[in-house]
Amino acid sequence: MSKTLDIKLLGKDYRVACEPEQRAKLEAAVALLDAKFKEAGDRSATGARGSGERVAVMVALNLAHELLAANDTPAHVAAALESETIQRRIDSIEAKLDASLAQHSQLF
Repeated sequence: MSKTLDIKLLGKDYRVACEPEQRAKLEAAVALLDAKFKEAGDRSATGARGSGERVAVMVALNLAHELLAANDTPAHVAAALESETIQRRIDSIEAKLDASLAQHSQLF
């Protein structure tokens, strides 16, 4: 298995170093960041999507705040973040299953 992972954030492709045993965690981190980027872009003051740099800075600030808050109440924040990640993965799996079932039903 490769020691790099190709990811896409804010519409740009990146290749990042990644040990094979850390791949799932890095993919989860990418999914979390991607969701946060989309959320931050959707909440921009003008209603238009913000610049990539502005969105990235706001997401970094919010994640840093969440991390500091986790030091105050680690179990609560960690559970909330884990729950969000699990739900995103479930949604992704459901979408893949729906697409596969739709493709399968067209064959018959």
